Amino acid sequence: GEGSGWHDPLQSECSAKKSHEPSSHADYLCMTIREKHEVLPGLQEWTRERGEVSGGANSLQICISAYCRPSEQPLSASARSNTPFREGQERDLKKALKGTDPSIPLVFVSGNHDLGNTPTPRTHEQFCSAWGNDYFSFWVGGVLCLVLNSQLFHDASACPQLKEAQETWLEEQLSRASSSAEPKPKHVLVFQHIPLYLKTPDEEDDYFNLKREVRQSLLERFKRAGVKAVFSGHYHRNAGGLHDGLDMVVSSAIGCQLGDDAHGLRVVLVTDEAIVHRYVSLEQLSVGGADQDLQELLQG
Repeated sequence: GEGSGWHDPLQSECSAKKSHEPSSHADYLCMTIREKHEVLPGLQEWTRERGEVSGGANSLQICISAYCRPSEQPLSASARSNTPFREGQERDLKKALKGTDPSIPLVFVSGNHDLGNTPTPRTHEQFCSAWGNDYFSFWVGGVLCLVLNSQLFHDASACPQLKEAQETWLEEQLSRASSSAEPKPKHVLVFQHIPLYLKTPDEEDDYFNLKREVRQSLLERFKRAGVKAVFSGHYHRNAGGLHDGLDMVVSSAIGCQLGDDAHGLRVVLVTDEAIVHRYVSLEQLSVGGADQDLQELLQG
């Protein structure tokens, strides 16, 4: 999809390549913020969640300024809005995130509250106009990152052409990732809203995962291309697991919680050898920052 991104979400297809010499410390840090949306009747809830996003942006900058090189920090945020309040919430969310240092790229992942459980050409255009492309790739620190529109995996009955376009593009990206004729990524990461699965790849179909047939097809394609991890939200709880070399990471919410997790975000550290991630509460980030072992890895 076409659209003007906000905070330059690095939408060009594999054009933002960066290379670094191998190192023993974290090459870069990524934070994923999930489930930012309004819950009806919503005014009080939205006011609280808006403050949490502002707090998350502040925590991000504190962590980065203390431990990292800010030019290499991608943030993946799922921008969430329900239709009756879309314009006001988009305005509030952009205002909250404008406190982030402009040198920190913000990468937006579309979800069901952006596009609907059954996306249409109209909701697709609304999202792209406000936040940029709904699927794209970018490189950072020698790592290939694929951002996908998982609503098209869930139900594309009202926009089959959009699904076909993403499928064609995705197949090309995965083929290039595993091709000996192309630069070999250190890692391949996928960001999408709906998880492939919550606990195990063979679990039953559920509202919060992708249907088994779709799930198995994506898993096979991802594994062939060397995908190391898939980062998702949607569940409003932490979940996921490592199976056959692929880490399915399901992060809880910065806003509305459906379980016992604290309001927070996921800190992801990427080195030449590994991808280390941990869900951290906003309170912990504001008081003491990330855990000591993560800080040491960041500082090298």
